[in-house]
Amino acid sequence: MTAPSQVAYNDVLRVWREADSIPQIEHAWLFDHLMPIFGDPNGPTFEGWTLLSALAAQTERLRLGLMVTSNRFRPPAMLAKIAATVDVISGGRLEFGIGAGSRPDVPLARREYEAHGLPFHDAAHAVASLAEACTIIRRLWTETVPFDFQGDYHQLTGAFCSPKPVQRPHPPIMIGGQATPTLRVVAEHADRWNMPGGGIDNAIARNTTLDRLCAEIGRNPAEITRSIVLPASYDRPDDTRHAIRAALDGGFSHIVLGLGAPYPVEVARWVADTFVGPFLTRAETPDHRLQRNGGGVAAPEPRNRR
Repeated sequence: MTAPSQVAYNDVLRVWREADSIPQIEHAWLFDHLMPIFGDPNGPTFEGWTLLSALAAQTERLRLGLMVTSNRFRPPAMLAKIAATVDVISGGRLEFGIGAGSRPDVPLARREYEAHGLPFHDAAHAVASLAEACTIIRRLWTETVPFDFQGDYHQLTGAFCSPKPVQRPHPPIMIGGQATPTLRVVAEHADRWNMPGGGIDNAIARNTTLDRLCAEIGRNPAEITRSIVLPASYDRPDDTRHAIRAALDGGFSHIVLGLGAPYPVEVARWVADTFVGPFLTRAETPDHRLQRNGGGVAAPEPRNRR
């Protein structure tokens, strides 16, 4: 995961192109914010779906998506059209991530709504709107004739999406979040669930809650892939490896490693050798110590490149 903030486009493109050539790395992600939520509050932040479309055209293999789209930013029918376009451009590689949107207790995330003239409703409104949006988006991707939708939060007349996504019946739907109301939406609508952070113990507890909510509506919990975001530490890689092991043991099979900027030279190769390789094989791993060069970070050439 490369947060498209406080970085240049060419830096993100470099990492994604490199990752695209490394089979051990299966997917790549951006986030969905319109202004910085860390670092210089007036620094650059790229719009996620526009950037994702560009990166889809510049890669060939990686599955790709936003971790996760804020349902507060775009009307669901417009979002369905945008996502279908990216799936077509990528040749069917989109992972459709969506969530209720930023929490009101994060000031740097809250300000982007007022700055862009977007309404910011309370959490209950946001979650209920998300549930309707998931229904609308799935219908737009799969139904072959226009339809009307009259919900409490969204109303559509003659809704239709063409072209459809390449993937059938539709791209995988990943819903991110950890609050119980959001997990109810996950249980009903998601193919994958992403735990955005908060520590392994909390993630495992939330995972158990999701199992219970699935049981309440008669859904098999095993139908939902469990995903988690973990920071990839350049200085303390053992900490990241231990977190990955704990996540895997806790039932999370879809691991997203967040990369900090500035991105090291050959950082995707370093990630594959340092964090992915040890869990694919039990063979001796190469020396993964990072070398500092003039303020940047460079990864040495691995001894046993596979």
